[in-house]
Amino acid sequence: MKHARLNREKWINAGITALRSDGPPALRAEPLARRLGTTKGSFYWHFTDVPAFHEALLDYWKTQAFADVVALLEADGNAATRLQDFGTHVLDDTTAPAIRSWAQEHKGAADALAQVDAERLTYMATLLLQLGLKNPDFARAAYGALIGMPMLPKSKRHDSANAYTALIDLVLALR
Repeated sequence: MKHARLNREKWINAGITALRSDGPPALRAEPLARRLGTTKGSFYWHFTDVPAFHEALLDYWKTQAFADVVALLEADGNAATRLQDFGTHVLDDTTAPAIRSWAQEHKGAADALAQVDAERLTYMATLLLQLGLKNPDFARAAYGALIGMPMLPKSKRHDSANAYTALIDLVLALR
């Protein structure tokens, strides 16, 4: 049986997909190898062990969830536009809820989540400050709404985006 050549990124992407669909138990060498139609040996060629894979997956997500988004947003647009667009990116991060769930039982996931949450809160507070709003609680309330909206029953992404826009419009009206 001929196997496709895999690299670290393909394993990590398969892990993210597995985490979203099947939860943390799927983040082991054997289930991932089955998912990719290859052997565990390929997994161990790229990662020394499962904890090393977990660390690589979390590092990849941290970059995707914050650094890449901010680099894109900072390329253009005023602070109000970047604040709206940032909320859209947070709502579109379909991996974050799975990481939040995993963080309840995995210290590495909890640490990665805490780091991304802190960076996102700081970024939101910075944008709000640029808009003349000095109270850091505004950023915390807006971010808390962003991460909580998808958990509401029958929540649709469009509804959450509209609610976030309304919240930011309200906050900006306080200037």
